[in-house]
Amino acid sequence: MTERNLRKERTGKVTSNRMTKTIVVAVERKFKDPFYGKVVKRTSKLMAHDEKSEAKEGDTVRIVETRPLSKCKRWRLDGVISKAK
Repeated sequence: MTERNLRKERTGKVTSNRMTKTIVVAVERKFKDPFYGKVVKRTSKLMAHDEKSEAKEGDTVRIVETRPLSKCKRWRLDGVISKAK
């Protein structure tokens, strides 16, 4: 039996859940600017598949990489880490 390859995981905040079975997750990353040495924040918006529509706007979620599900969706919801207040 062969093992699956490791899949990328990201943690981010849900910015939109208006689409059917799809959420938009904002993933923030920090890195040091190579020239100035200042720590810079960059945000990526990723579309993720949410089969049961369990994630709401403002929730912190974990998403994992998957096969292409549509033109823009390459991620799926793995779980809700914390609910929005």
